[in-house]
Amino acid sequence: MANSYKELLHQIDTFVFDVDGVLTDGGIHITSEGELTRVMNVKDGFALKAALHAGFKVCVITGGTNVGVQKRLENLGITDIHLGAHNKIEVFDRYVMEHNIDLNRLVYMGDDIPDFPVMLKAGLPCCPQDACPEIKSISKYVSHKTGGQGAVRDIIEQVLKVQDKWMTNFEAQNN
Repeated sequence: MANSYKELLHQIDTFVFDVDGVLTDGGIHITSEGELTRVMNVKDGFALKAALHAGFKVCVITGGTNVGVQKRLENLGITDIHLGAHNKIEVFDRYVMEHNIDLNRLVYMGDDIPDFPVMLKAGLPCCPQDACPEIKSISKYVSHKTGGQGAVRDIIEQVLKVQDKWMTNFEAQNN
């Protein structure tokens, strides 16, 4: 299983990610005013921008509704952002249909039970090292990185390197 996922990297053209536990470490900081804040990894952000610049589709589907998360993703250039998606499979199916996406060419990275149905449909389901056991059991790739600590960069970088699209047009990615 450890090597079989590598064969799939050549055909990937779409990345779909969860937020909490994938783009973040799953922790929520609560301010004295009750605002919920999260921390995202800058290296994950660079990889997301690199994927977009290389022509990949990038989508984020999350049950969370944090406006700060949306602003961060928009600043990276991501336009397919679905907040408040408590039924992720409905949002996922609609996204795939609207964009005519071949599921065999799609990576989905999730970390917990709400991601399970979507991951069963993805051509390359993957997860961070600290995902729950049920998600790990259906993942074709388990990153050596944890959520919010480079797991997103890990899978994007592998795909882009295999397709000779990593470190191309570097100036356009660097801001």
